[in-house]
Amino acid sequence: MNFYPIEAGNFKLDGGAMFGVVPKSLWQRTNPADNNNMIDIAARCLLIEDGNRLILIDTGMGNKQSDKFYGYYHLWGDDTIEKSLKKYGFHQDDVTDVFMTHLHFDHCGGSIQYNKDKTLLEPAFKNAHFWSNKNHWKWATQPNRREKASFLKENILPMEESGQLKFTSLPSDSILRDSALGFDIFFANGHTEKQMIPMINYKGKTICFMADLLPTAGHLPIPFVMGYDTRPLLTLDEKEQFLKMAADHNFYLFLEHDAHNQIITVKHTEKGVRLDEVYTCEDIFNN
Repeated sequence: MNFYPIEAGNFKLDGGAMFGVVPKSLWQRTNPADNNNMIDIAARCLLIEDGNRLILIDTGMGNKQSDKFYGYYHLWGDDTIEKSLKKYGFHQDDVTDVFMTHLHFDHCGGSIQYNKDKTLLEPAFKNAHFWSNKNHWKWATQPNRREKASFLKENILPMEESGQLKFTSLPSDSILRDSALGFDIFFANGHTEKQMIPMINYKGKTICFMADLLPTAGHLPIPFVMGYDTRPLLTLDEKEQFLKMAADHNFYLFLEHDAHNQIITVKHTEKGVRLDEVYTCEDIFNN
């Protein structure tokens, strides 16, 4: 099994929205804002090469939206999924499975693209299955007013229309053991209904793709919850449960949205679970 970080493009989001009710005087210590109160955000996806399968976890925003749309997110850098795949000797057509932690546009937008004539939407990974779960799919395709702007039909419906959509099983508790993709999945409902956090065994380590359960290292304190979360009180409990487990078992936390910290471990302290070590993907995946 081999792991590759896939950089899908960086952007910026409002720091206040990213930290909810937490005062700026606290969150800016770890996530400094620019003059417009925007903080750096990554869309760091993960590619897993496992035998005949090439599994991509999340796909970033993609490139099919309007300039006006992207103008809200202050894109920076020149990373794309295509460039990142090519860096490691792969093409989009090589991907066999696209696993979407959830269907907010910044996590699944790159799954769908326009055809060459820009007349039709089509899967960007024509040979891949797209993985979600039934509860979240219904939540995303019949969105509440709070999340409607994050669930874009053009990112979601073509997966089903193509016949490439598949659903994972749902667990009896919070963790689905040994899913159809060969890894465990932690289900979290605070950010959105049935967000999926992959927990993958890799060379004796457990690599956890944290998605929006832990957007950045700055979100480690339990009360540091995004304003985007639909059920913030539930997020508190889910974060606490997961971070205690991560500290107990020395999980390696792969941070999708942290532009400056790629992988971290955590430890128990008198103040709760806090940052232990910071690693690059190269530190973990090439050793």
